[in-house]
Amino acid sequence: MIRINENYLKLKATYLFSEIAKRVSSFQKAHPEQAVIKLGIGDVTRALPQVCIEAFHQAIDEMAQDSTFKGYGPEQGYPFLREAVAVNDFISRGADISPDEIFISDGAKCDTANIQELFAHDTVIAIPDPVYPVYLDTNVMAGRTGSFVSGRYDNIIYLDSTRDNGYIPDLPKVKVDLIYLCFPNNPTGATITRDLLAKWVDYARDNNALILFDAAYEAFIRDETLPHSIYEIPGARDVAIEFRSFSKTAGFTGTRCAYTVVPSSCMACDSSGQKHSLHNFWNRRQTTKFNGVSYPVQVSAAAIYTDKGTVQVASLIDYYLKNAAHIREKINALGYESVGGVNSPYVWVNTNTDSWEFFDLLLNKAGVVCTPGAGFGTCGQGYVRISAFNTFEQVQEAMSRITQALKR
Repeated sequence: MIRINENYLKLKATYLFSEIAKRVSSFQKAHPEQAVIKLGIGDVTRALPQVCIEAFHQAIDEMAQDSTFKGYGPEQGYPFLREAVAVNDFISRGADISPDEIFISDGAKCDTANIQELFAHDTVIAIPDPVYPVYLDTNVMAGRTGSFVSGRYDNIIYLDSTRDNGYIPDLPKVKVDLIYLCFPNNPTGATITRDLLAKWVDYARDNNALILFDAAYEAFIRDETLPHSIYEIPGARDVAIEFRSFSKTAGFTGTRCAYTVVPSSCMACDSSGQKHSLHNFWNRRQTTKFNGVSYPVQVSAAAIYTDKGTVQVASLIDYYLKNAAHIREKINALGYESVGGVNSPYVWVNTNTDSWEFFDLLLNKAGVVCTPGAGFGTCGQGYVRISAFNTFEQVQEAMSRITQALKR
């Protein structure tokens, strides 16, 4: 008899965003006259930059001619995109990252999920709370956790991110092997300073640990005192893998393109203590299980780094930051404490009540969808995340409705 992977039975009944979609669908069926405004999931709403569209068309035209047609491409990504990423995202900021340490993929979500395949089953994992669910759920699926008890899984070291520590977790009090960090943070919108990030790098170096650093929202950083990459911290390339995405940067949520940086100096040990290159392991994993991102998509992504692309992407990010600032202004005017909305497209709101109750209140009284903080972990209870990914007109309308619904 074929048997299931019983670790899937440990997962919470529904994925956070599936539950949101279910509740929104029920509301819309009951109230077909009510136009719902979605400020929940982090999906962009504006079109791709014009320079990307032009590059896309050019690449598709190439695919129409035998002489320029492209078949299977390199699983690691085409050299022209890897080089553009290395120069513009890292070398320009003083980070020592080479093109061959960059792996182009179809999404940071996929990479942060798949990277755990490289590590031993008994790896001690530290995960922030609240957290992007993929970090946790994929380790549950892999069997690294115990049972789900009182909102948390056994065998996971949770790093509380709360109002008291500025939503930046403290260093683990016990020795861990693998650390997930995300800045600008999803869901809280919090950012981290160079000095604080350096403490995490020092911890990893002192404890032979590895940091998985999710920098999917780095393009929203406007404060130049803040690091965009963990590799801006000396020594980080030996103890960190970084994930980036073009989804929020340039609207590639439906186009699919991202990348992961695995430095050649990044090592892990086998059971006898012998060191092995994680760069080589990830390369082996990708060449075995991944067919690469399509040529037209990679050409389109490379256009982001041209002079025109840089200007157009900055304008796109500024648009969403304007939305975020408006959300934060209106929420604070209602007397609610919030974080994020600056250097981040998310506003993390302290509701002083149950997260799902507040979600239902906004949905039923304002026709606005947010994300309940409790879905991101126990430390998210009492909070909601409001996303800036919509049109400014819709954001204005949503905040007007919320103001009416919550006016004290």
